[in-house]
Amino acid sequence: MTGFGKVTAELASKKVTVEIKALNSKQLDLSTRIPSIYKEKEMQIRSLLLQSLERGKVEFNIFIEYIGKDAPTQINLAAVENYYNQIKNIADQLNIGLPADWFQTLLRMPDVIRTENQEADEEEWNVVEKAIKEAIQHLCDFRIQEGAMLHKLFEQKIANIARLLSEIEPYEKERIEKIKARITDNLEKIAGQDYDRNRLEQEMIYYIEKLDINEEKTRLDNHLKYFISTMENGHGQGKKLGFIAQEMGREINTLGSKSNHAEMQKIVVQMKDELEQIKEQVLNVL
Repeated sequence: MTGFGKVTAELASKKVTVEIKALNSKQLDLSTRIPSIYKEKEMQIRSLLLQSLERGKVEFNIFIEYIGKDAPTQINLAAVENYYNQIKNIADQLNIGLPADWFQTLLRMPDVIRTENQEADEEEWNVVEKAIKEAIQHLCDFRIQEGAMLHKLFEQKIANIARLLSEIEPYEKERIEKIKARITDNLEKIAGQDYDRNRLEQEMIYYIEKLDINEEKTRLDNHLKYFISTMENGHGQGKKLGFIAQEMGREINTLGSKSNHAEMQKIVVQMKDELEQIKEQVLNVL
C-alpha cells in the first residue's frame, strides 16, 4: 500500500503543489495539511481520497508558492509607523537607547504582519481539484506497479513452499522406519521380560499415527492453491490473503512439531522463512 503522488498546478499568481504519501496500515489513517484558502474544500478533498484509497497511512499536503507581486501577507505600514513613533518617544522620556535593529523589533510587534483572508474562486478550485485527482492517480499507479512486483514475489514464495513440501516425503518414510527400528532395539534390550504383545502393537500404532503428517500436508497444499486462486481474484483480497497465510503457518508449525527428524526440521525452517516473507509483504496488499 505504499505509494507517492505529486502534481504542481500553475496559476496566475501562484504555484500549487499537491503531494500524497501512503504507507502500510491495516485501515485508512488519513492526515491532511491544507492552506486556509482551501479549508472550506477539506471535506470534498477527504471524499476524493476516501473514494480511491482504501487502506494505508496517508499524508496529504497542499503547498502554495506565490510568484506574483500580490501576496496574501502584507506589512501594515500604519502599524509600523505608529510603533516606531511610540518607541522613540518612550526612549526619549526614559533616557534609554534605541533598538539596534529597528526592522527586527518592529516586525515582531502585534498586527504588523497582516494576512488577508482569501477564498479560491471556482476557476482556481477547478485547477486545484484536477491536480488533486492527478496526484491520487499517480499514487494509485505507483501501487499498481508495486502490486505487480508483489504478485511475482508471492508466486515465487508459494512455489518454494510447495517444492519444500514435496521434499519432505522421502524423509517421512525414512523417519517411520527409524522409529520402528528404535522401538525394536529397545525391546531387544529387555529380552526375557514378559509383556503384552497385543498392547505393545496397539501402542506402536497409536504412536506412529500421532506422528502421521498426511493431513497437515494435504491442508497445507490446499492453502497454497487457495492463496494463488485468491490472489488471482484481483482487488481487495489483502486481508483474506493474510488469513490464509496464518493458516499456512499453523500447518507448517504442526509439521515441525511432528517431524521428529533432523532433515525434515531443516525443511520446515526453510518453509517458515518463505512464509515470513509472504506475511511481511501481505501488509502491502489492499
